[in-house]
Amino acid sequence: MSTNLKEVKIGQTVTVVKLHGEGAIKRRIMDMGITKGTEVYVRKVAPLGDPIEVTVRGYELSIRKADAEMIEVK
Repeated sequence: MSTNLKEVKIGQTVTVVKLHGEGAIKRRIMDMGITKGTEVYVRKVAPLGDPIEVTVRGYELSIRKADAEMIEVK
């Protein structure tokens, strides 16, 4: 079952299935190394849910909730 990165619980590792969103936003997500088939580990979510801290390809990123919603994972 697919969901989006925003819904993933802290401590879970998921695999990117698909990127939604248009042009520049999608490009920015891909530039961060988040592409189809990539494993993403959710490290931490800020108290208000924004941003979400993840580990991708061995480095740590902070992703805005709006961007995380566009990342479909399983």
